[in-house]
Order: sequence, then C-alpha cells, then structure tokens
Amino acid sequence: MSELLRERTGTTLVLTLNRPDKMNALSASLVDALLDAVGEAAGDGTRLLVLRGEGRTFSAGFDFGGYEDQSEGDLLLRFVRIEQLLQALAHAPFDTLALAHGRNFGAGVDLICACGRRLADPAATFRMPGLSFGLVLGTRRYAERVGGSKARLTLQEGRVFDAGEALADGFLTGLSPVAAWPDALASAGEASVRLSEWASAALHRAAARDTRADDLADLVASAARPGLKDRIRAYRAG
Repeated sequence: MSELLRERTGTTLVLTLNRPDKMNALSASLVDALLDAVGEAAGDGTRLLVLRGEGRTFSAGFDFGGYEDQSEGDLLLRFVRIEQLLQALAHAPFDTLALAHGRNFGAGVDLICACGRRLADPAATFRMPGLSFGLVLGTRRYAERVGGSKARLTLQEGRVFDAGEALADGFLTGLSPVAAWPDALASAGEASVRLSEWASAALHRAAARDTRADDLADLVASAARPGLKDRIRAYRAG
C-alpha cells in the first residue's frame, strides 16, 4: 500500500497521507515521497497543491517507531528531511492548501503551518511538543503565523489548541467541516489560477520571508546536541 496517494484534477494536485493505522505519522519513506511530489509539482504546471490525511487525523507528526534502533545521526537526517519538506512547501511557486482534521501533533502541525491556505474541521486540535525534547523545528514559521508572544507561551507550555483558537490566532485561515471540503477545494482551485503562473510565483516569493538558512541551522544545532535519543526517550516516557 502506498504511503502517499496522488490525485490530479487539472492544475490541482491532491496528496493524501495514507498511513491511517499509524495516524499518518511521518515515516522516512513518507517524507521522501512528499519531497519528491512537491519538487515535481514545481515543474509540471501545478497551481494548487493540497495536503490531506486518510483516516481519523491529518498527522500525528514524526514517526518514532523503531527510533531506538537508529543512530542519532540517522535521526538528525530524518529531521533535516522534514525541515526541507517544510521549506519546499513554504516557498513553493504555487498555492498550497492543508485540510486538517482530528488530533494533530508535532511535525504534522508544522506541515499545516507551512501551507499558504490552512483549513481545519472545527473539531480538530493541534499540539507542537518538539521543544520538550529540545528540537527546534518549525518554530519561526509558527511564530510568524501567530506572533512571538503567543508562540512562546504555546510552545513553552506544550499546549493543545483547538481549531477556534487556531483561527483567531492566524494559525488557520479558515474552518471547514470535512463534508464541505470539496467546495473549499474547488474555491481554492479557482483562486489559484486567477493570476498568471508568473505573477502567482512572483507573489509567493514576495510574500514569504526567506528564513530557510536560519531555520535549518536552528534545527541542526538542536538535533545535533548529544543525547537526542535520551531526550526523546524521556519525553515519550513522560
């Protein structure tokens, strides 16, 4: 079974995370597949790329399965690949839309945050616990969405926030029940082709502050600190 499903309708590409038994946790192979798909979309005429999740949630974040058997170097590489994926989405030359539902955690929330359009079912919830094991991933992007003060409080306390709060803070751009997603997708698809392909890409470049080098450096510095597996182990035990 493919971990990533692709469906194209005209200039809209829908990518579905397809690990429902694992709550669409981000395995190394799923992240690689997503990176490949986003990279290919930059050159195949895609004007809207949509992310959604199969099953009861969009994504539970990083897949910790078998992490004890991986070296800290291997874990670092996996986190770097996730950061590269987030950067590819945040700086894509086309529109991006995340459709979120269920209970979302960590890097799954970062995936939503990296998209330009961010819709969630009203019952969805979100939590970003990475700093609890000393990992700086997606922090600057989240702070730009909601403001530095709110980001500090939410991330320091490891708080769960619901869809209503996420909308009020600017983390989400809208609420949409799952049943209404086809209409939301159609509306986003129409908006994505309103400008020419050149003008749309220029708008995305101008509107996205480029912090890629700093984001990657912060991630690597945090993940490369000795004892990453011990920190993960302590976090999971807690």
